[in-house]
Amino acid sequence: MWLTPEEVALKNALKLWVTEKSNDYFVLQRRRGHGDTGGKITGLLVGALDTVLDSNARVAPFRILLQVPGSQVSWVIASGATAEEVQKHWKWLDQNLLPYMSVFENKQDAASFAQGKVKGLIAEEVLGGQAALEDDPARFREVLARFEQRFGLPQQEKLVAHYSCCCWKGRVPRQGWLYLSTNHVSFYSFLLGKEVKLLVPWVEVTGLERASLGLMTDVIRVRTRQRQRDFSMFLNVDEVMTVMSQLADLALRRLLDSGGLEVDKSLQQATNVTKRVLEHQALRQYVLSLFGLPRSEKLQEVMNCSMWTPHARCHTPGKLYTTDSYMGFSSRQEGQCTLLIPLAEVQSIEKAESTSALPNPVIISVKSKKAFQLIELVQRDELVENLTDRLRALHWRQAMFRGHNQRKKSQVNRAVNLWADSKSIRYIRFRKYHKAEWLEVRVWGDHFEEFGRGVHMFRTDKIRKLVAMGIPESLRGELWLTFSDAFSSLAAHPEYYADLVSKCMGETSIATEEIERDLHRSLPEHAAFQNQTGIAALRRVLTAYAHRNPNIGYCQSMNILASVLLLYAKEEEAFWLLVTVCERMLPDYFNHRVIGAQVDQSVFEELIRERLPSLAESVPDLSPLASVSLTWFLTLFLSVLPFRSALYVLDCFFYHGIKAVFQLGLAVLDANAAELCASTDDGQALMTLTRYEILLNLCFTLQRMDFVFQTEHFISLYWGDGVRTPPEPRAVSRGYTESYHVDCAQFKSLYALLAPWPCGSHTDTVAQRTFTLLDQNRQNRISFTQFARWLDTLYCEDFNEKVRLLYRLHIPPGELTGTYQETIHSFSIAFNTGFFQEHDKVTVSFLQQREFVQFCKTLCNMFHGDRAENELFQAIAMVTSLVLQIGEARHKGRTSGAEPKEGESPDQAASSVSASEGDWTASFEQILASLLTEQALVNFLERPVDLSAKIASAKEQQYHVRAGLLMIQHQKTR
Repeated sequence: MWLTPEEVALKNALKLWVTEKSNDYFVLQRRRGHGDTGGKITGLLVGALDTVLDSNARVAPFRILLQVPGSQVSWVIASGATAEEVQKHWKWLDQNLLPYMSVFENKQDAASFAQGKVKGLIAEEVLGGQAALEDDPARFREVLARFEQRFGLPQQEKLVAHYSCCCWKGRVPRQGWLYLSTNHVSFYSFLLGKEVKLLVPWVEVTGLERASLGLMTDVIRVRTRQRQRDFSMFLNVDEVMTVMSQLADLALRRLLDSGGLEVDKSLQQATNVTKRVLEHQALRQYVLSLFGLPRSEKLQEVMNCSMWTPHARCHTPGKLYTTDSYMGFSSRQEGQCTLLIPLAEVQSIEKAESTSALPNPVIISVKSKKAFQLIELVQRDELVENLTDRLRALHWRQAMFRGHNQRKKSQVNRAVNLWADSKSIRYIRFRKYHKAEWLEVRVWGDHFEEFGRGVHMFRTDKIRKLVAMGIPESLRGELWLTFSDAFSSLAAHPEYYADLVSKCMGETSIATEEIERDLHRSLPEHAAFQNQTGIAALRRVLTAYAHRNPNIGYCQSMNILASVLLLYAKEEEAFWLLVTVCERMLPDYFNHRVIGAQVDQSVFEELIRERLPSLAESVPDLSPLASVSLTWFLTLFLSVLPFRSALYVLDCFFYHGIKAVFQLGLAVLDANAAELCASTDDGQALMTLTRYEILLNLCFTLQRMDFVFQTEHFISLYWGDGVRTPPEPRAVSRGYTESYHVDCAQFKSLYALLAPWPCGSHTDTVAQRTFTLLDQNRQNRISFTQFARWLDTLYCEDFNEKVRLLYRLHIPPGELTGTYQETIHSFSIAFNTGFFQEHDKVTVSFLQQREFVQFCKTLCNMFHGDRAENELFQAIAMVTSLVLQIGEARHKGRTSGAEPKEGESPDQAASSVSASEGDWTASFEQILASLLTEQALVNFLERPVDLSAKIASAKEQQYHVRAGLLMIQHQKTR
């Protein structure tokens, strides 16, 4: 093999090489120790050194040097694995090069001529070989030669990357080289005469993970069905892990290509797969996932910049990503702010005058008469030119498409009549909720004014919270289209759906037969699908999609999803939402082998092992859970949740993507981990998961609590003093609000039904204090959201927050320094890093002696009747004594401490405190620290209470109340 001329010192080379033959300009050498059959120590050491240093000499023990007569410096120009190979090169040099070199008078010029000739030979070989696409073709060509020599794989095997590392065998590391090719992961090592070769096909790899091995933390573990291999000592372990993951994924997709998994076009040819291509592909996949873009989009530019964000009133630093049809901005702080602008919405892209305050600005104007400003673009001119070219081409294609549609207008009009009457479907549900949802719509309207509306809306943490709380009925269709970017597909293909319907209706195929069989199984309980209007619309949407994408056709569960989409979007909009879900948000899910869903099931099992290790240890074989969780992923929980509950899941899915389903699935398992761990067989575990109450208890206790709250509300409306009207618009909070309210009497009734700790005769007093705390606006009513947050604190919060709430109940209302809503958690499923979203806490006032006495009395009443009553009374007595001592130390001479006497109750001890006008006070931190010293108190407040049982009991009691009231009413009418 010809080599790029590399200078070597001849005197040093002679120690490791033996000269076989030479002439005036060339020297043929053999590696010392090569060919020795006696196992001499010299040969062993040289071979080990060659492997560790990745020297060419290990696989090519023969070489040819170019030398200048009389000089000690030479250049390596060729190498060979065998004597025959190197002799072939020597013969070529002797016949074709050496005669011409004798013409040169200057020996140095002759050597330069020879070097140039060898480089030309290498260039010719590179153009037709694998190395042509690499960043350093000459270097890669040498590595490729060693790879082919060591493993003897077919020439079609494309080497992608190689890394120096250690392979562990037990506790013994072996230094060598890891080779990553399109179909194999390979390792080679040669130390002290012992050669090690590992060759593992990617299709046999069952697991690939980062692990720890003793003191080694950056270990890559490759698992197959037979065994596992550990590799470490990488210079850049993140890069290696990324390349290995991509190659394993690529091999899997090639294996299952006919079954539904698609291979990216740029990677379909193995010869095109290079390390640089994989790096670009990884960045592209990240961008497509970040903005939810179609898989057909190609990444064009990535630039650092800052964007003007009106809601923050500043320029936010981040990165600009551009693709064929989109521009996307993501803030440097992940999750702070993102923005997506389809090029179809852009009217102009202009450069503005650069100043010191606004360097290299670019103004992007969109059709909604808004403009976005970017600054600090280093390659501004190139960016604007490229975007302008793509925008011009896009406008030309749109003009051509509009002209084509005009010629088919008559056909389109005939097709439109097919679904003209189906618009009524989306309003069947709205009539029921129109009056109750206007408060929520107002909150979203405020958000639109601040952050924009439509596809190019600024997406921040605030909208994520709003989505987690649920989207209003009347906005659900619009926001689903916005979050999924189905609006862009709809706008880019006007009349496409109408034309598709006119072509496919009336045709018969396997897909249409399956659709007809499932039409009446789609939300059969909903009024919209109990008549031919809804059924016909569903038939058209499903048939049109099957005709559009025959590779998928029709798959069960698509009917359920499409029927829900039709309830909140027009028929054409529902079609494009279905297209977006099937082809962009859940690729490879809806085919006969559901490959995408099965892959995500494997990911889900790995997440269970990572996030729920105790469950994974108790249930080593997680495969039985897949029979249940597969339905969650395929139907997005639509088939296992009550309809209203499932809508909240869809809201989060359209905003977050499949991540929402993963997190909700983990939440379900986490809430039932104890029962699953106690299951004695797979059947019992499945029964645990399939019970209807499980999902409700975890995710939608709020909905059942809503029913109890509404019942109390409507009992009051019917039997109370007159009819209450909805609140005025000015009373609407900017937070999430509900249209149901209760007054103080109703709240006391609900308190007695749902409070986790009854307070005996003190219950009415504590309920009154709680209502006063919640009713910050002094309107003598509280909303359902306030009520839910209060219960969330009592049932779901930790010990500190429960004590904080009890502490605030005993502060006079005028002394509160913040609203209650700022001190507790928002009761909503937040699909981000955790299950609940936390708000900041505020500092509260100090308790004086009188309030501290009442605080102690409340705790004593909570303990009354508990099985550990005596121990709790003794504990609160000790806490009372400790707090009094702290107060005495702080205010010597003003307040006298009082310790409870032997046999004296905590109430008596607290009442004996002097009520003088001193400055004795106790802070929340002091009381909390004192309570934490008594484990009995901590155990009492942290003891879990079954809210579901409380709600069930409350519903039964309310039923009896309603029944009694109706009986009284019936007797009066008689």
